[in-house]
Amino acid sequence: MLDPNEIQSLLLQLDSCFRLMVMLDVTTGLRRSELFALKWLDVDFSNLTIDVQRSIYLGKIGICKTEASRKPVPLDERVAADLWLWKESTKYQNPNDWIFASPRVGGKQPFWPDIVMQKIIRPAAARAGIRKVIGWHSFRHTYSTLLIANGENVKVVQELMRHASTRFTIGVYTQARIEAMRQAQQRLVQTILSEENDMAPEIQGRSDVTMM
Repeated sequence: MLDPNEIQSLLLQLDSCFRLMVMLDVTTGLRRSELFALKWLDVDFSNLTIDVQRSIYLGKIGICKTEASRKPVPLDERVAADLWLWKESTKYQNPNDWIFASPRVGGKQPFWPDIVMQKIIRPAAARAGIRKVIGWHSFRHTYSTLLIANGENVKVVQELMRHASTRFTIGVYTQARIEAMRQAQQRLVQTILSEENDMAPEIQGRSDVTMM
């Protein structure tokens, strides 16, 4: 998982469609196979939604596994604006074209996720000073964790993540809450230890006086 500052730092290191890939992924929670399978006909700019119609894995196109996965995904208007700008600038802007079409193959296939992650995203993360090992799932996990940190209802999180069962959402929710609790505890311990260190010279001075 990445925190908001790390996401912002990463985005600053990315250009063009690669920045949009990360932005879209971390603000919708799309699975890797869904993100790269998007076509322009899937985006409803008027209603600010994305229809997840298909998935792609190792170049093979398939359908999404569950009915929940095929539910429309809400699209923030600022992300939609970036998406529209990309549509205006790419050579592949017909309804049936891939949103993230690879120019190396004339747009006939989307970029390969693993190659993009290895050659583009991870080097950008390193330049941004991010030491965590990240993958495409990191952005989906970040999305769910930040929703929970913002106090969103479990049912809302389930709908946004398009989980077929609340069991998966509750598992994610519980893990995120435990991590939040751990961080809160660490901040408390850090505060106590810092105050203890600040008091050390004074205590030492009192000991010296007593010994005299």
